Amino acid sequence: MAGSTLASASASPAAERRHIGPWQEAWRRFRKHRLAVASGVVLLALILAVVVGPFVWSVPIDEIDFTARLQGPSWAHPLGTDDLGQDLLARILYGGRISLAVGFAAMAVAIFVGVLVGAVAGMAGGKVDVALMWLTDLFLSLPQLPLLLLIIYLFRDTLTGLVGLELGVFILIVAVIGGFRWMPVARLVRAQFLSLREKEFVEAARALGASRGRLVLRHILPNALGPVIVAASIDVAAAILAESTLSFLGLGFPPDVPTWGRLLFDAKDNLDFAPHWALFPGMAIFLTVLSINYIGDGLRDALDPRRIISA
Repeated sequence: MAGSTLASASASPAAERRHIGPWQEAWRRFRKHRLAVASGVVLLALILAVVVGPFVWSVPIDEIDFTARLQGPSWAHPLGTDDLGQDLLARILYGGRISLAVGFAAMAVAIFVGVLVGAVAGMAGGKVDVALMWLTDLFLSLPQLPLLLLIIYLFRDTLTGLVGLELGVFILIVAVIGGFRWMPVARLVRAQFLSLREKEFVEAARALGASRGRLVLRHILPNALGPVIVAASIDVAAAILAESTLSFLGLGFPPDVPTWGRLLFDAKDNLDFAPHWALFPGMAIFLTVLSINYIGDGLRDALDPRRIISA
């Protein structure tokens, strides 16, 4: 009896360990990456601030007060004011919604197109694979920033005339940024599909009569999502930087929409006597991009089974 009790007690931890799923194991590894966890907390705080903050700090973003123009941080204006006396905290919180929305929406576009192209190329092979990879190489060779500027300059007025100014600029910026960020994802997904389609579990599903669509959606794609998730985190940061660059160059959202990049553009001529105007939106961009990059590092370590993270 004692022997059987000891055997069952010794087998219990091993049995529990065997029941841990791959995503639970990835979460356990991710928690060991302290910078990634801290960055996740920072990013969550930033998202909550831009979502909930305007309801707590309800100062209008377009309230002009010339008596308070270019003031530094104070109790009345915690982050100071701009050249029209507008409260920078309210404008940064409002603009953060747009900057983060552009980042995540452009990432979704890039991931969708990249996964679609990579999956078709990896599964079809032959001439289809060659044609899609030729198209991917073509987009990779294009100079992105000049093309972004040219496309926005040519089509902004037409699109804004159809759906409105803010929505038209948002759709155009998301489509353009996402349209120039899908190529690395496509190459990554193609490589994963070429490797996974020859694995034993895929061959077994094929032998049991699974269709090609079922093979892709139920067997291959879920096992290829790890690197895609890492690429998605990088694309969010790249999209936020691209939107900030476009707004800084004056080709993003209109002047009355205070995105973080637009705030930097408006502050560039007042750096000598109002550095706070550029410091705080620049810090918001810096913290957001840095935290997303560290989260990407943590996801890379957590989703790569070859990496061993010390406890």
